[in-house]
Amino acid sequence: MDNLQFRLRHVPVLKNPYPAASYEAFPDSPYEAFRLWLDEAIEAGIPEPHVMTLSTVDEHGHADARNLILKNVDTRGWHFATKRGSPKDQQIHCNSRVALTFYWVGLGRQVRVRGEAVALSQEECLKDFLARPADSRLAAVASKQSLPGFDRETMLARLAGLQRVHSDGGEQGGHCWIVYAVAPASVEFWQGRGDRLHDRLRYE
Repeated sequence: MDNLQFRLRHVPVLKNPYPAASYEAFPDSPYEAFRLWLDEAIEAGIPEPHVMTLSTVDEHGHADARNLILKNVDTRGWHFATKRGSPKDQQIHCNSRVALTFYWVGLGRQVRVRGEAVALSQEECLKDFLARPADSRLAAVASKQSLPGFDRETMLARLAGLQRVHSDGGEQGGHCWIVYAVAPASVEFWQGRGDRLHDRLRYE
């Protein structure tokens, strides 16, 4: 049997010739600094550079994390969407302090955001919901994210029923959708280096 610890220790890490961190030229705003690095990740062909890990805690203080898609960044923070009543939504209601982590492995870069998740207006939530493809809207209405006793067969049956009823692609389901902006308390930009003397810049 392979020794997993040995195998993991010998997986190559931070071996690419990564770009140097030019923090001196960074904007004063963490939002603009993030846009700069995101643009560079997109131009470098990093797969799904808008994917981020959202970390929350539940009512018992247990940590949870999952990957989501970044919706937008503006002066209110980093935006993401979820279904109302989903586990992440329930956890945010218990404790709105959350963390976001972006990792662009091809560039050896991380961005870490810590702050408070604030719900956007119902108008903005509905606008985001209606911008989704029709199939995605119906899937959002049909799904009961990570809730016990709701298997794939049940979800598919529920989805088929919605498809028969909603010729508009589920446009009326916008009430189930919520968009949060994470207003940052701190944002850290991390540039990995092969010598392990990593570079960091933090906005507070």
